[in-house]
Amino acid sequence: MVSSFTLNTDELNAGFLETIKKLFAGKEIEITVQDVQNDTSYLLKNTANKTHLLQSIASLENNQHLHVLSEHDL
Repeated sequence: MVSSFTLNTDELNAGFLETIKKLFAGKEIEITVQDVQNDTSYLLKNTANKTHLLQSIASLENNQHLHVLSEHDL
């Protein structure tokens, strides 16, 4: 079984650990902790990505470079 939990460190408590222990009773588990990064913030850090994303947003707002599909095309 694989379970993923996303929470703020302020939410970590003994109850959370007890839940993990109950879910995986008697089994060996691996716990990995990582910072959750907002995808948009990550992409905007790179100048080339930021330029491309902002140009794409502007194109959408101006109804440019749109590909319209009919139900039949799908």
